[in-house]
Amino acid sequence: MALSFYFHPLSSYCQKALIALYENDTPFEPVQIDLRDPDSRAKLVELWPIGKFPVLKDGDWVVPESSIIIEYLDQNYPGPTRFIPADPQAARQVRMRDRFFDLYVDEVMAKIVADRMRPEGKTDPFGVDQARTRLETALSMVDNAMAGSTWAMGDAFTLADCAAAPALFYANMVAPFDTRLPHAAAYLKRLSERPSFARCLAEAKPYLDLIPKIG
Repeated sequence: MALSFYFHPLSSYCQKALIALYENDTPFEPVQIDLRDPDSRAKLVELWPIGKFPVLKDGDWVVPESSIIIEYLDQNYPGPTRFIPADPQAARQVRMRDRFFDLYVDEVMAKIVADRMRPEGKTDPFGVDQARTRLETALSMVDNAMAGSTWAMGDAFTLADCAAAPALFYANMVAPFDTRLPHAAAYLKRLSERPSFARCLAEAKPYLDLIPKIG
């Protein structure tokens, strides 16, 4: 039975899982979800009551959460790109970097963007200041780590890079890297030129205007 992937092209976590699908040319049925449309949202909630994407459906299996989706694909639909190393110690390092990009880059960036979408009088300036400080710390760590590395784990493209690509792309919109973070900027350039992520960016482009401008 064919895989079905419930997603929206603009979502960073959906892009993260899409990178894995595109890396290995894994066949799947795309099911685009518009959370603003009640009928479309109902399709997602029926499958995964939490109502968050991405979600992968494989026969009777419902697989939510981008990191878990990628591990599921790696185990059940392996291809030339393997996202989790066989060595347990290396696998732990990959998972740690995956969590780093999700929690300290992507989630923090999302806090800053979401605050711009709140109604007047409901914003959180203090929380945004905290988020900006944490984001700068995380990006400095990325810049240092990528000074002598091609991908997050060296020469191999892994789960960690799937997480890094959309997180850094949107973080660069919130806090442009410019010349102050040259290694992070170079890493983002390599990610953006990789065919799997370049395809995600092309699919997201029509929706980028939905993101509020961040000063």
